Amino acid sequence: MRVAIAGAGLAGLACAKYLVDAGHQPIVLERRDVLGGLVAAWKDEDGDWYETGLHVFFGAYPNMIQLFKELGIEDRLQWKQHALIFNQPEKPGTYSRFNVPDIPAPFNVIISILRNNDMLTWTQKFKFAIGLLPAIIRGQQYVENMDQYDLLAWLEQQGIDERVNSDIFIAASKALTFINPEDVSATIPLTAINRFLKERYGSKVAFLDGSPTERLCQPMVEYITEKGGQVRLNAPLKKIMTEEDGTVKGFLLRGLNGAADEVLTADAYVSAMSVDALKLMLPAPWREQTFFKQMSKLEGVEVINLHLWFDRKITEIDHLLFSRSPLLSVYADMSNTCKEYADPNKSMLELVLAPAKDWIDKSDEEIIAATMAELKKLFPNHFDSDNQAKLLKFKVVKTPRSVYRAVAGTQSYKPTQKTPIDNFYLAGSYTKQEYLGSMEGAVLSGKLAAKAIAQDYPATKQLDKEIAAVGI
Repeated sequence: MRVAIAGAGLAGLACAKYLVDAGHQPIVLERRDVLGGLVAAWKDEDGDWYETGLHVFFGAYPNMIQLFKELGIEDRLQWKQHALIFNQPEKPGTYSRFNVPDIPAPFNVIISILRNNDMLTWTQKFKFAIGLLPAIIRGQQYVENMDQYDLLAWLEQQGIDERVNSDIFIAASKALTFINPEDVSATIPLTAINRFLKERYGSKVAFLDGSPTERLCQPMVEYITEKGGQVRLNAPLKKIMTEEDGTVKGFLLRGLNGAADEVLTADAYVSAMSVDALKLMLPAPWREQTFFKQMSKLEGVEVINLHLWFDRKITEIDHLLFSRSPLLSVYADMSNTCKEYADPNKSMLELVLAPAKDWIDKSDEEIIAATMAELKKLFPNHFDSDNQAKLLKFKVVKTPRSVYRAVAGTQSYKPTQKTPIDNFYLAGSYTKQEYLGSMEGAVLSGKLAAKAIAQDYPATKQLDKEIAAVGI
């Protein structure tokens, strides 16, 4: 069966991958000339890569890790020491580490917290632990019910010290969702904490050994095409064409460089676009349906990703770092963490600016100037002396609408992958799945969309066995 998929990000490519496993023929359509969507990457004039975001993989990403195994590329994940590392603004140039011992969960995470005396007092640790008990004991249903509160309100309700918020949760909220605790749904960080406490290596992080476009997305394309699917770049969706009964008649693709528009027809159709792009494309009659109307409550968050190349090593740390800066979220020296970007003598810092709402319209120069001011606080030895590190070049990648803005009260508006339109499905991390707005969420959403299609359009008994074998 032929399935047209709009969007070649992780959600669209994952959907296509599991559809070919189920014996169907997907056609993935990407409006740009690059794969990956929110994990897209490009080379600059010097041959250096720059990316849409700082992409970190967690041990608590089972669907992503399984995908790597199925593609035969799991060796491309470079796993780091099991630890969480925070800058200490009150002690510039120093770090606080939560080293997680290799023992069963949740004792490994608990011990890592108890051993850390830089950020929390014993009283604060005790209040923190007591506050988390309801989420741990009552499980995911409790966590989902906490969507009615923003994280700051939930912390206050649990009696958790403000110091815990300022030291840990501001950094965690910005890293997970690009917004602050007073905005983010309590469900989001509580879900992450539950994963970290339940899975032995849940909080362990890995970096890809090169750009996501080449090292992850391209193998997915090769897998899809080898099994009879197609992936087309420079194929922008112009309109979702419908029949009188409201079902999809075809995708109208915009012709480029003077070419005529093209009508592409299939048996089923999938939107793997961002929620903001999909809302613009919805046919007028659909917008009156409750299912689609609720999506108006969802919108993408502003994200800015920064790349700064320096003439020397700024740090030797081979890991993800939480800046605890009011401007910056997480960062890493990619010359240490990524094999393809490795440089023993120079640094390329990749940083996430968050929240980015007030910065998205500012010039690159303004953003870099503010970032450099923060770096002087984080690395005083390199920027507060007569021998200052030299910024060789920079790239600023702005995404005005990235993953959905996970504010309190929005989780119930997330749509399922199966829609009220018989032959139309959704994939994307904004849809209902348990891994939030993340790479894992995108892959799982594509997998669930493929499962819904496979159930609605059954293959042969032999192909049903193949579906069971890949776990969809």
